Amino acid sequence: MLALEQLRGHRVVADPAAIDALVAALPAGTTALRFAPDEVLVLRVASIQLNDAHAIVEDDAGYVALTVERDVVERHTEWPLPAAGAVAQGSIAGVPAKLTWLPDGRAWVVAQAAYADELTSRLR
Repeated sequence: MLALEQLRGHRVVADPAAIDALVAALPAGTTALRFAPDEVLVLRVASIQLNDAHAIVEDDAGYVALTVERDVVERHTEWPLPAAGAVAQGSIAGVPAKLTWLPDGRAWVVAQAAYADELTSRLR
């Protein structure tokens, strides 16, 4: 059975240099999913401090994550999979999602919570 994890964190839109500095200063155990040079979702941290007067920082609980074996992702993607440590975005089983690798080699698939049921049913 595929188990979904509800993600709660902070969505940050800011100058890329400010996000670079933020990510570099995050404590151990924090997860930063860089969606674009000027956008990151930061998980497992209580608050965000960055040096950008125009930054947008909002609490975000609109994502879910699913951990699956690498072969599951390989069967359901038609695009090059990311290298270790990178985050890639694309269609996984026809559902818009983000993908990164866990240290044990399994895939960590992140999607908008609205797509959770569709994603799990397609990956079964």
